[in-house]
Amino acid sequence: MMEYTDRHFRFLMRLFSSNIRLYTEMISVDALIYGDTKSLLNYNLSENPLALQLGGSDPEKLTQCSIIAESYGYNEINLNIGCPSVRVKSGNFGACLMDQPRLVAKCVKEIKSKVKIPVTVKCRIGIDNQDPEIELKKFIKHITEAGVDAIIIHARKAFLSGISPKKNREVPPLIYDLVYEIKELFSSTPIVINGGITSYSDIKGHLNKVDGVMLGRAIIQDPMLLANVDEEIFGVSNHDFDIRVLLEQYLDYAYLQHSSGVSIPNLIRPIINFFYNTPSAKVWRKNLTSVNYKEVNPGYILESYETYSEALQSHIKKTAA
Repeated sequence: MMEYTDRHFRFLMRLFSSNIRLYTEMISVDALIYGDTKSLLNYNLSENPLALQLGGSDPEKLTQCSIIAESYGYNEINLNIGCPSVRVKSGNFGACLMDQPRLVAKCVKEIKSKVKIPVTVKCRIGIDNQDPEIELKKFIKHITEAGVDAIIIHARKAFLSGISPKKNREVPPLIYDLVYEIKELFSSTPIVINGGITSYSDIKGHLNKVDGVMLGRAIIQDPMLLANVDEEIFGVSNHDFDIRVLLEQYLDYAYLQHSSGVSIPNLIRPIINFFYNTPSAKVWRKNLTSVNYKEVNPGYILESYETYSEALQSHIKKTAA
């Protein structure tokens, strides 16, 4: 989710629901320690509850970053042990750490000794030639003994060479039953399932077996999937939901961000796929992208919505005729 779940995207997602938990992009500890810490950690308070996802394998650096994140008001530290990219592997963090459960456990234990907020781990079911039935259980045992507060499991293996990160999200088979088994074996630890989940029926089915569900690419592809999440999952009525009102709220935010120097492309990226799989989706995308960004202000978002709505109504009338 790197370069996708930035603060603008998260602000937009929070407009859909106050009940979901949001996660940042994975940020490496070196970037936080040696880079522009304030820029990397700043967020809108409305995003809470918000978890900071860290990439790293040095317990001291991870702890240092976690202390800083807690001072910024983050609600959770999530250690990413799932990313299979070459760049991440070369930095000795991400999925390659599935092969170093004792080191991950040490990281969890040291972070927890210094912060009061929950410390969680996101992992795969295994890597490369590991036997997940054996190695995943060993891995989970180590980190639960270290006191991890919750575990998010992407129900696929990660292959550290031979296939791209994109194919690592698609090619290895999903083995949901193994995640269910982990929940049975480690019943006192909250287990969240991730990978290939695209509908409310999927979510509800998993929630019968585990404690939570994490969505990623499904929301990037179709943000409007969250339009009914409060009613479908949290039992809260959303009869008053109005997409135009939501866009107006986002527009107010976009104006403020743009006045602070945020570019138009960065502000429209979260809404590009808003009307995914609707008859006039192309009209929406074309109106948002076929402009000279130096000559427009965020107000053209609502203008694009009006054009989209007109095109959609026209399509409906033609279909009905």
